[in-house]
This record gives sequence, C-alpha cells and structure tokens, in this order.
Amino acid sequence: MKFFVVVSYDIKDDRRRNKLSKELLNYGKRVQFSVFECNLTQIEINDMEKRIKKIVNVEEDSVKIYILDMASKLRSKSIGTKRFTEDEDYLIF
Repeated sequence: MKFFVVVSYDIKDDRRRNKLSKELLNYGKRVQFSVFECNLTQIEINDMEKRIKKIVNVEEDSVKIYILDMASKLRSKSIGTKRFTEDEDYLIF
C-alpha cells in the first residue's frame, strides 16, 4: 500500500539543507522550495526517515513528515500551476 507523503523542512545550514533536498529527490518531487510530495510504501517511509535523521541537526533544524492515505490526497486541493504528484515508481539507492 502506498501513502501520499508531504515533507517540509526548515534547515538553517546551507550544506545540510542542500544534502537533504538531494536526498528527498530519491523519494519524491519538489513542489515548493522546502516542500516535497512523495508516494511511498511504509518501508520507503521508514527508510526516508532514517536517512533524514542522519542529515539534520535536531537542535537547529525542523522536518515535518505528513503521512496521508491516498483518499486524503484525492480530497486535497491544489490552487495554481502546481498539481499534486502522480503515483510513480522511484529508484532508491
């Protein structure tokens, strides 16, 4: 089962912020500067969370992970040019 996952972050250090954004590209698509949308299984979510924890400084940084079922995605609204990400297969290295 896949979940619609939204990841947002506020990272103070440029190096950590760049490293995190590159890592998140392995899981989903950037929809705003510090927001990613992903369609992931629970195993992929767990893996992503482990990788995020290795990058961030918990004393300075903030990362929010919102895990929604696909029905919640259908009930969500997008206004403007950006549409919600479609369900795609991602390669995770």
